[in-house]
Amino acid sequence: MSDPEIASLDSTLSDLTLDTSFGKIVKISIVQAGSIIYDTPKTLDKLERLTVEAASTGAELVLFPETFIGGYPKGVDFGVRMGLPILDGREEFKRYFDHAIDYNGIEADRISYVAEKCKIYLVVGVVEKEGTTLFSSVFFFGPDGTKLGKHRKLMPTAFERVVWGCGDGATLPVLDTSIGKVGAVICWENYMPMLRTCMYNKGVQIYLAPTVDDREVWVATMRTIALEGRCFVISACQYLTSAAFPRGHSAHTKEEKVLISGGSCAVNPFGEIILKPSYTSETIATIECDLSDIIAAKFDIDSVGHCSRPDIFQLVVNEKVQNSVTIEK
Repeated sequence: MSDPEIASLDSTLSDLTLDTSFGKIVKISIVQAGSIIYDTPKTLDKLERLTVEAASTGAELVLFPETFIGGYPKGVDFGVRMGLPILDGREEFKRYFDHAIDYNGIEADRISYVAEKCKIYLVVGVVEKEGTTLFSSVFFFGPDGTKLGKHRKLMPTAFERVVWGCGDGATLPVLDTSIGKVGAVICWENYMPMLRTCMYNKGVQIYLAPTVDDREVWVATMRTIALEGRCFVISACQYLTSAAFPRGHSAHTKEEKVLISGGSCAVNPFGEIILKPSYTSETIATIECDLSDIIAAKFDIDSVGHCSRPDIFQLVVNEKVQNSVTIEK
């Protein structure tokens, strides 16, 4: 190789930008708190207060639980009986619908403002409305206030199907951010192995699992996902009491009852718990994630890489928007 060719090669190499995403140490705050049911403005005020507190710890990303905005009305039956809907239940649903938010609405703009104010990535579980359908969704916001995208729960769990619609493959993002590759899977979606595989294949490093599942066994699920996907798994769960419901509502009891007891946790790519669950109160916990641990963990197993067997198993993912009506002209 001639001297000019060597000089040209040296110049090219000096211009290369190395991928240093696996060498980052990321601080993440996990908010364990409950909504103020049927009062979205006050819940947004609470979100801002808690985000400011979390950001003061140096967090670069703040995660809120499933349906933090809009609420998870645990125990409310919406008057549903097999074949016998009750009109009062329809009124309850109207009230619930009125406190859901739109991705392009003023409530989401308020969350954008909070993210920009605190200069953090903000990931929030919401009850989203589009048209006349509700979804359990996650909205992603950047530190400059940009709306980065959303994920809709693909399959509501059990009774949730009465009040929420199903998401589709068009909202399965893994966002390539300045702090790493971030994605979210909501509550019992985490029991859908093909969805998890899709996230692993997109290179998720910070796997967020907002939930309302406060069972002790939930932690075992989070450890399994961390081990399987060789990623950091961060779960935020609500801590909700009957006092969250307005006075006069059937769920608002004279003696305060715990309806969702928390259990937020975090697990590293080796399956080790780095934030132990707490079940006694609202909390904010901040942890550090060394993304280089992902490379060390994948030395042993990479379920969508060197340990996959595409000659035997293949997953097909449909990421098209699913419309019930298509107009062709």
